[in-house]
This record gives sequence, C-alpha cells and structure tokens, in this order.
Amino acid sequence: MSKKKKPKNAVNYENLTQDILAIFRANEEKSFSYKDLTQRLQITDTKTRNRVIRTLTQQTAKGKLQKVDKSRYQIDGTTDYYEGTVDMTSRGDAYIVVEGLEQDILVRNKNLHTAFHKDRVQVYVFKERKNSNSEGEITKIVERHKNRFVGILQKQKTFGFVVVQDPKMYTDIFIKGENFNDANDGDMVVVSLDDWYKKDDSPRGKIIEVLGKPGEHQTEMHAILAQYGLPEKFPKEIEAFANQIDTSIQKEEIKNRRDMRDVLTFTIDPADAKDFDDALSFQVLDNGNYEIGIHIADVSHYVQAGSILDEEAYNRATSIYLVDRVVPMLPEVLSNEACSLRPNEEKYTFSAVFEVTKQAKVVNQWFGRTVTYSDARFAYEEAQYIIETEDSLIDESVSLSGKTYTVKNEIKDAILEMDRLAKIMRTKRMKDGAISFDKQEVKFNLDEDNNPEGVFFKTAKDANKLIEEFMLLANKKVAEFIGKQKPKKTFIYRCHDEPDPEKLAALSTVVSKFGYTTDFKDRKSIVSSLNKLLSDVEGKGEQNLVDTLTIRTMAKAYYSTNNIGHYGLAFTHYSHFTSPIRRYPDVMVHRLLQHYLDGNSSANAEEFEERCKHSSNMESLATNAERDSIKYMQVKYMQQYENKSFLGVISGVTDFGMFVEIIENKCEGMVRVRDMSGDHFYFDQENYAIVGKRTQKSYQLGDEVWVEVKKADLVKRNLDFTLIGGVDEVVE
Repeated sequence: MSKKKKPKNAVNYENLTQDILAIFRANEEKSFSYKDLTQRLQITDTKTRNRVIRTLTQQTAKGKLQKVDKSRYQIDGTTDYYEGTVDMTSRGDAYIVVEGLEQDILVRNKNLHTAFHKDRVQVYVFKERKNSNSEGEITKIVERHKNRFVGILQKQKTFGFVVVQDPKMYTDIFIKGENFNDANDGDMVVVSLDDWYKKDDSPRGKIIEVLGKPGEHQTEMHAILAQYGLPEKFPKEIEAFANQIDTSIQKEEIKNRRDMRDVLTFTIDPADAKDFDDALSFQVLDNGNYEIGIHIADVSHYVQAGSILDEEAYNRATSIYLVDRVVPMLPEVLSNEACSLRPNEEKYTFSAVFEVTKQAKVVNQWFGRTVTYSDARFAYEEAQYIIETEDSLIDESVSLSGKTYTVKNEIKDAILEMDRLAKIMRTKRMKDGAISFDKQEVKFNLDEDNNPEGVFFKTAKDANKLIEEFMLLANKKVAEFIGKQKPKKTFIYRCHDEPDPEKLAALSTVVSKFGYTTDFKDRKSIVSSLNKLLSDVEGKGEQNLVDTLTIRTMAKAYYSTNNIGHYGLAFTHYSHFTSPIRRYPDVMVHRLLQHYLDGNSSANAEEFEERCKHSSNMESLATNAERDSIKYMQVKYMQQYENKSFLGVISGVTDFGMFVEIIENKCEGMVRVRDMSGDHFYFDQENYAIVGKRTQKSYQLGDEVWVEVKKADLVKRNLDFTLIGGVDEVVE
C-alpha cells in the first residue's frame, strides 16, 4: 500500500502550537490574524491552515492569547512571563534564576534560542505541565552578559571554529577565513560574537586577539583575564594623563589639611608589597589615653571625579591579584608612587583619628584630610617578631625621618601597645557575634620563569590581626558617622546578609561525619557553633575543607547604598574606607565623606547604587580570575607528580565523580566515576557519597582516600586522579 503524498507546499510542523506562540512572544506589541501566521509559517495546505485556526482558539481559551478584534490575536503578556538570569549546566540545559521565585525555571537546550550563561533573558513558562518542575522557553535576550570568549582555534583553509574553554558554553563559534586575524591552528584566541542566525548551527564571530599557544604560562595568564573581560594594560592615553598629574606636596594644599607629619607613623604590610595604602600613627596624650590615626592614601585628591582616569578606575573597580602578578586599578605613578605611603616621604592622606583609652574604648573621633610622614616600614614578619620577642629589628641609633628613635621606647612600644589594644578589640568583636574566618591562603614559591617550586600556606598572625582590627575600626566608625546622621544621607556600605538555613543544615550534616556537633537554632548559637567549629578544626587534615564549606554557607558580601549591616563582622554599620588604591568603592566613600564634612546635602542614591552594583560585579569577576590562576598554578605544580600517590580528603561529590584535595599541598583534582573500577558506582546525593552498587562500598564527603595523579592538564586546568582506595583499604 503506497503512502499518501503530502500536498506539494505542506509544511510538516511537529509542534505547531509552539511555533505560533513563538511568533507572538517575539512580537508582544503586535496582533496577528490566522492569515498573517500562515503566511509567516509558509503554510499553504487547507488542513494545516485549519490547525492554525484551532490553535488560536485553544490558546485564547487557555489565556495564552487574547482576541483584540474579530479576527486578530495578541499575546497575553500579563502571565507566564518572567525575566531572569541564565545559569547553564554542564549538560547544555539551563536554569533561569528569577528574583522572587522560590524555584528556578528549567530550560532545555532546544529552547535556549541562542542564550548563553549569565545572559539576562525573558522566559515563558509552560504552566500546563502539571506534576513537574517549572519548565520554559527563552523568548527574548534582554541583555548579553558578554560577547567575547576565549577558546582554541580549529582552523580549516577557508573557515574555522573556536572551541570555547568555558564548560558552560554549549557551542563552538564559526569563523570565516577573512576573520582569522593571523591566528594559526591551535592558537588560543579571543573571539568577538557577531550574530547567531536561525539557520546556523553555530554563532558567527571574529578573532580580535591572539593570546598564544595553549599551556604556555603567559598565554594562560592572559587567557584568564580575557575570559572574564578584565583589562591587562592601561590605554596609552590613561598612562599619559596619570603621568602629567602634579604629585608634589604643595604648601598651599598643606594649609587645607591637618598636619600630622610630626606624629610617629609607620606601615605594616606584606614583605613583597609595592603599594602601601594605609599607615598607623600613635602617640600618648597628656590624659594617659592614646591618639591612634588610621591614615589612608588620599586617592581622590589625584583621581578627580569625571576625568578619564576616574572613568578607567571605575570601569576596573578593583585591582586583580593573580598568582604571579597584580593588575592594578590605578596606573603605577599613583598606585606605587604618589599614593603609596612609602617610608621617609610626605603624603596626602585621608584619616580617621581616634582617642582610645587603655581599655580600647573610643572616646573621641575625627575624620578629614591630612598630610603625614611615614617614619618606618615593617613587613608583617618583622612586626610579628617584635610582638613575639618584645625585641627590635632596628638598631637604636638608626635615624628615621630626621629624628633618632629609640625603637625600644617608641616604635617598638607603639606596636606592642597597639597589639594589646587590638586583642581587646577582637575579643569584644567575637563576643558581640563576629565570626572568625582565618582561612589558610595557598601561596607558591616561583622561580624566574614563574614555575612553581613549592607550595606554602599563609595564616593570619598577631601582626596581621593588629592591622585588621584598626582597619575594621576605621571602616566601622566612618560608616556609623554618616549612617547615623539625620536626615538620612546616601553612602556606600559593605553589606553582608544572614547565612542560608539550608546551607547551614548541609554544613551540619557534613561536619558531623568528622565528629563535630553544631547548634544553628538562632543567631547566637549559629555564631558560637561556627566559631567553635573553626577553632576545633585548626591544624587538622580536614581544616581546609571545613573552612571552605563554612565560608560557602555565608552570603556574599556586596556594596550598596541600602545598609543592612554586616553579619560576619557583627557590625550594624560597615563601609570600605581603607584601600582606595585597589578598590573603587573606597574612593567613592572618601568623596562622599568629604562632601558631607563640607556640609553638603545628600548625594543621588540611584546613581551611587548603580556604581555599587558595578563594583560588586567586578569584584566577583576579579575573585574568579584569582581562583583560576591559583588552580592553573596548582595543575602546573602537580605535573611533576604524575603517577605519584598522595593522601587526600574528599572535598566534593557530584554525579560524575568526586573531588579530592591533597592534604599536603591543598591541590584539588577529580576522580571520575567512569574511572572507578571494581563495581558500578553511583551518586548518593542525600549522603554526599559515591556508592558501589554491588559492594555498597561508600566514599563520602570528608573521607580520607589515597589517589594517584593520572593527568595534570594545563590547557583545561584540570587535575585527574585515579582512586587507589580509602585509608582502611590501602597499606602504605
């Protein structure tokens, strides 16, 4: 029996309803008749035309469409539409995160309609799908998150494809030969997205920069910055503008400032620091109290609002600290010279000066522009030596800033007394509900070619905490000074919300496997439990894992003109005042503070809130870049240990494998389920475990296991491990 032939011009639509609705969604303000639709869909046969008419009637009855006259229909835009942000999965589907919705909206790959990770989109929800999670279709790209991507060129004669490195990018990018920009096959490149036509399988783009060969150190560092759209160098016009700024100290300007050049002043910074944006001054008052000054580089004196230098600083919003370099927010002439509080140099500063009792109580305060002179520079290690030994590293006869200091009686005593005060302040802060995060920092010893020779860990000691407490004091008091004024004034706050209860519950489950108990019933018990937990794990093999998981329970700090307080520090008012060389919000804080000290009215809240959001976003990108650079260096370091075995702790569990962090160097890699032999293993989500189906052998989050380094892939920045077994299975 022969098949019935379709009419010559008939169109085979598997989902005619969705095609019709897609037309309406793409043209929300327009109305269509059934004739308009059949013409657009190129439908000529009577049967399919009748289906169009029936579909219009059905969708009107369901409330998807509304009839605007006898024969015309329009989308009902009042329901089923949301705006949100795309969160891609590694499988190529996505969830749309909509503010105010408890549940994210699932969008299958076929319904993404060219949307990429973090794009702002409009999504239509298929509400007729009962007994299932919300699922939908993207109907409009509201705003592209980015249009530049980093990848590797696979080059043919007249065309090519850039394979993007980001695992959340589900397509490659087509490149015409004329848009190669001298890139060779296998080069790592930056590609600019042009368009994605409906008929094309891949979007089209142009290569705008060749970064180099994958795996080479400079290429990978440049790629990390390019991946996040972060700058590497300053434009020539910005450097030229900065270089022509008069950075000399002028007598006329000094007259407008509080002159504190005769007060003992010093800096304490990392040994390898090149910019010193904060200094401390100390003197004993006649009443026995102390006058302690926190002096901050007066960046806003040089970076004038509205200048091209200010625009560049705002766009960057933050300095970026990669593992082998710093990408500064300000050109070197400012960041390392004019605004750096170097020893034996006069500097313009913005200061918070406090009168403090011997019990560390602030009884008086003053804020304003100053001129200061740093008498000495200490590395943290040097200050720590003084604190631990009550001895000095500086010969007593050494002349500092034209004055002979007996370090035992002046600088040394200042450091020791400020350390004592800082410890009182810290104890009070903890008692008031602050959380003590002293996470170890992973650092690398690099040779001249930036190859890692070793790994070491930095922890905060008393000298670090001394500086921290006085910087926190300045930030808190500046925020209180403006925040408590009436009528309310626009200001920049550093905000930190309460932790997510679900994340706290998950943390409790994980740490219980190590024998730690928690009590998260209210704020007081949460803080007490977290601080006890962080103290108890110190020095243990699971410390880094527990520290990391605890930090992840916390909300992300952000900048805003709407003050909600800072949960982690237990401050009702908190701002960032102390690092304007490397953070643009601090520059804004300085400007606003001076604006109000001059008696001016409140600044425009809407304008500053937009600047806060930008600064928070740029901070997040910089943090991601810094983490990627550390991951890259860890992989590079582990290349020398391929086929070597290490003891590690399971730091994460997913449906495709488990992450294992090597205890001795904190390098993290993946044991993939597909590589686990001896059984068929599956993911037990409830128990954070990978379990053998036959043997019921379980590998849980937090378990110690032996692994062998299978591959250290620099290009993918991946460490792959082979599981040897649990500690109870392996005999050394």
